This record gives sequence, C-alpha cells and structure tokens, in this order.
Amino acid sequence: MTKAGLCLPVFGSTPLARLVRPPGEADKMNLMLSAIPIGAAAATFMAWAVRGRSSSVFAPSVWRGHSGRRALALTFDDGPSEATPAILDILACHNAPATFFMCGANVQRLPAIARAVAAAGHEIGNHSYSHPYLFLKPPAAIRDDLRRAQDAIAAHTGVQPRWFRAPFGVRWFGLRRAQAELGLTGVMWTTIGYDWKLKAEEVANRVSAQAANGSIVCLHDGRELRVRPDVGATVEAVRRLVPLLLDQGYTFETVTRLLCPKNSPSAC
Repeated sequence: MTKAGLCLPVFGSTPLARLVRPPGEADKMNLMLSAIPIGAAAATFMAWAVRGRSSSVFAPSVWRGHSGRRALALTFDDGPSEATPAILDILACHNAPATFFMCGANVQRLPAIARAVAAAGHEIGNHSYSHPYLFLKPPAAIRDDLRRAQDAIAAHTGVQPRWFRAPFGVRWFGLRRAQAELGLTGVMWTTIGYDWKLKAEEVANRVSAQAANGSIVCLHDGRELRVRPDVGATVEAVRRLVPLLLDQGYTFETVTRLLCPKNSPSAC
C-alpha cells in the first residue's frame, strides 16, 4: 500500500471503500474515495493493511496470543455504557477477567461505570476518544484523539492503558507515531461476534465455534457513543458464552496476561 498515487476507489467492480469501511456504515467513504482508482493488487493490499487483523503496516499490532495454552481473552469495545454493569455481573459470577476498550467520551459521560470496570479487576484499553474513522485522518488528529482518550481514562479510573484498538479496526498513516508517543500497542481480534447485528444465540455459537487457544474475542458493551445503547444481544450472548467456553476447557485472561503469560509485559 504505497503512498504514491493514493487514488483509491474502484478495482474491478468493487470499491476499495467497501473493503475498508466497517460493516453497516454509510457510504460516505465511497464519496471520499470516488476520485481515485488504483490497480487491483495495490487496492487489495491497501484494504488488508487498513483493516486486516494481522496487519502491522500502520502500527505495531497483535491479534492472537500463544497457542500453547487453553486460554483466551474476552474483549469489549465502545463502552462504558449503561449496559456494562450487567456484563460485569456475569463475568463476576464466573470469575472471568476481560479487557474493556473504552471510548474517552463514554468514560467522561459514565465515569462511575468506568471505575467499576477497573475496580472489578478488569483491564482497560484505549478505543479512541470519539470513535472516529482513522481512515484519511491527518496524523495530528489521530494523535489528539488517542491522547484525549488516554487522558480521560487516566483521570477517571487511574489506569494508563497500554493497549489500543482502532475504531472499526481501521488503521491509517500517523497511527504508528501516535501509539509510540502514548506507549500503546494495537490489538485486533482473532474472532469477532458481530454482536451489533446478530442474535444472542448466533453470537454465542459463532464465537464458541471459532474459539481456539490464544483467541482474542471482540464483543461490544456499547454502540459507538450512543446513550443507552441496545446491547441486549451482547449481554445475553455473554451469559451463554462464558459457561460454554469454560465447559470447553478455556480459561479467561486479560489481553496482557494472554500475551504475557509469564507476567513480563516488557517482554511482550
């Protein structure tokens, strides 16, 4: 994915925007990109670099842990929300730690819930401040949004996140420097539940079928920056999924523990 000739949209009959935009999003990315066609190989590489789970083109990133242990990490994006306490209750019943990638704006709106996540022993990661597309954002804007999230999370929970998950899984130029300046490492996922559109049973079945040693599972305890989002499917999916995975012999770990099983984060 070269910077030169960054003309992105159509190869064959498929706009590049369709490859890199999040599922269900509006067509504004098509409009932004409608001016710039490139070759099929370059466009395919660009799409993978921007959103591929194993891509580290734009910044260091991980998407799975070690395969030698029967462990996985549950992660939750877009919180905190009014539904987060229900998920905390389920996790507490099973003594299951998780990692919550929080949006700074949501932390400022619901600081008590953010603190409850930390108090329960769960890990907190950075999911940006305003949940923007990073795609086509200037480096300064990317850095500022991540910094605002770091500041909000630290101010309200006392936690300084070390992990970052890009909104919609979309990365872009400037992210490498922003992560480095803020001490962050990117985290994608091994499997994603599509819990914003599937029914609870479908989410649970999908995740349990795709789970493997070292999996990082992506779910959502919020819906971007919405107030009182409907995350009932996620809550019910977690209620079903946690005991199901325990029965399959998995243990739950935070992202740090999954990636650093010997408790040496500096060696991750």
